[in-house]
Amino acid sequence: MMEIQLPEQVKYIINTITKAGYEAYAVGGCIRDSILGRVPDDWDITTSAAPTQVKALFKRTIDTGIQHGTVTVMLDKEGYEVTTYRIDGEYEDSRHPKEVIFTANLIEDLKRRDFTINAMAYNDEAGLVDVFEGIKDIDRKVIRCVGNPKERFSEDALRIMRAVRFSAQLGYAIEEQTKKAIRQLASNLKQISAERIQVELVKLITSPHPEYLRSAYELGITKVIMPEFDACMNTEQNNPHHCYNVGEHTLAAMQASAPDKVLRLSMLFHDIGKPGTVTTDESGIHHFHGHPAVSEEMGRKILRRLKFDNHTIDQVTRLVKYHDYKVEPSERGVRRAVIKVGEDIFPLLLQVKKADMEAQSTYQRKEKEENLQDISRLYEQIISQKQCVSLKSLAVSGRDLMEYANMEPGKKIGEVLGHLLDLVVDDPSRNVKEVLLKEAERYLKM
Repeated sequence: MMEIQLPEQVKYIINTITKAGYEAYAVGGCIRDSILGRVPDDWDITTSAAPTQVKALFKRTIDTGIQHGTVTVMLDKEGYEVTTYRIDGEYEDSRHPKEVIFTANLIEDLKRRDFTINAMAYNDEAGLVDVFEGIKDIDRKVIRCVGNPKERFSEDALRIMRAVRFSAQLGYAIEEQTKKAIRQLASNLKQISAERIQVELVKLITSPHPEYLRSAYELGITKVIMPEFDACMNTEQNNPHHCYNVGEHTLAAMQASAPDKVLRLSMLFHDIGKPGTVTTDESGIHHFHGHPAVSEEMGRKILRRLKFDNHTIDQVTRLVKYHDYKVEPSERGVRRAVIKVGEDIFPLLLQVKKADMEAQSTYQRKEKEENLQDISRLYEQIISQKQCVSLKSLAVSGRDLMEYANMEPGKKIGEVLGHLLDLVVDDPSRNVKEVLLKEAERYLKM
C-alpha cells in the first residue's frame, strides 16, 4: 500500500471528521505532488459530511464557498479547505455549473475532476484511492482527462490551458484524445476571464518548459488568447544573426532566461513586433528596423488585455524597449545606459540581452559574448564603487537647490538636477555637494 506523509493538521482534520462517522480524504494536487516527491503548496480535503456538519466539528471555520460545499477550517492561523463530495450539474458558460449536488460517494466526486493525476484521494486508513489510473499516467508521464475529455473541457474551458500548463510544469505529454478535444474546443477560451488566463499563462512560461507554449500554438490555444504569437510562428528570419523563425527564437529565448515572471514575459514579447516590421533587401536578407518600439507598444497592449498589474507592465515594456539598445562598453557608456534604461531594471536588461543572444545563430557569437561580459563587468564596478547613476545618488537634492539658490519648486529644479546628473555621469569625481551647488549657480546665471 502506498504511504503518503500527511501533515499533522491534515491528519487531525481527517480523523476528527471520520470519528464523527463521515468519510474524509486529502485530495487532488497535494496527492499528486506528494507522489512526485514535491512539497505541496496547500492541502485540500474532501468529505462525505455536509458543510454544516463540518462546521459543527471545528471551533473556527470560514464559509469560503459554502454554496459549492467548501468550508475553510482554521487551525493555528493556517486555513484548510474542506469540500463536500459533489456532482456538478449542467454547465452553462464553459465555467460555472448551474447547480452543485452533494453526494455521499467519493468516486462520483473524483469523476468531475480535470485530469487523472489530479483525481486521486488518500487517507491513512484506506490508503490511495486511484480509480482513474493517475499513478499509471504519472509513470507514463501523460496528461489525460478523467473520463470524456470533451465533457471535461466543456465544463470549464480553462482546463484547456491547464492541460498545457501541467505538461510544461511536469515535462509530460498530452494524451491523444485529450489533445483532440483541445483542438475542437480551444475557441471556448473566449468565454474565460483575462485574469484566469493570465494566471495559467504565467505558470506555463515560468515552468521548466516555457517552450511548451509551442503546444498551445499547435493546439489552437494561442490563436484565441494571443494571436500575435501565431504571427511570430509564421515569420521567417532570413538573417545571419538568426537560425530560427521569430516564434521559435522567442521560445528558445524564454528557455535561456531564468524562470522569473518579468524576464520570461520580456522574452515572450521582445520580438512580438517583428512580423509587422519585416523588410527584405536586394540580397534577400530580412531586416526588422524599429521592431523594439513596435514590440514595446504591442507588449503593453497584450499585457493590459490580460489584466497584468501596472508594475509588471512597466518593467516588461521597458525591457522590451531597450532589449536591442547598444550599450557602449566604457564606464561612462554604462552609466549613461543605466540612467536611460532605469537603475531598477538594468541588471535584468543584461539577462535579457544574454538570453536573446543565446537564442540566436552562432554568427559573431564570440564578439557578442565578450561585449556583454565587458558591460557586465563595468556595471559591477560602478555598483561596487557606488558611482552616481540616478538622481537618488546625486550629492544634491531639489531641497538643497531651493535653500541654496532660493529656487521655487517646479520644472526648473528638475532641469538643473538633470544637468548636474549629466556632469556627474561624465565625471563621477564631481559628485560633491559644494561642487554641484557652485555648478548649479553657474548654470542658473546662464
